[in-house]
Amino acid sequence: MKKPQNQHIDRILKAIADPTRREIFHALVVASVALPITQISQQYEISRQGVTKHIKTLEEAGLITINTKGRERYCQANPKQLKLIKDWLNYYDKFWDDALVRLGDHLDGES
Repeated sequence: MKKPQNQHIDRILKAIADPTRREIFHALVVASVALPITQISQQYEISRQGVTKHIKTLEEAGLITINTKGRERYCQANPKQLKLIKDWLNYYDKFWDDALVRLGDHLDGES
């Protein structure tokens, strides 16, 4: 059974795997304010329902929050969730850095 943190990382990676979702997320980050779904959906040549599905995936990953004001739903980016991915990748950065140092030491005859 996967740990809850690993499941969350899976949801984030799934969300950012799609180019349209990345564009929506990026637009919300750049806007730095909540945008109505109507405004977001007008930027894409897919149905509002299609955009709403993308937004739902981003919300499930914790990358955006949705608030309702009157009849409109507003989306706002939550880029802090990407820190989980950054931390996960940092492990592998260190792994490869250490491997390259060991290779360099070996090639220099220091092992």
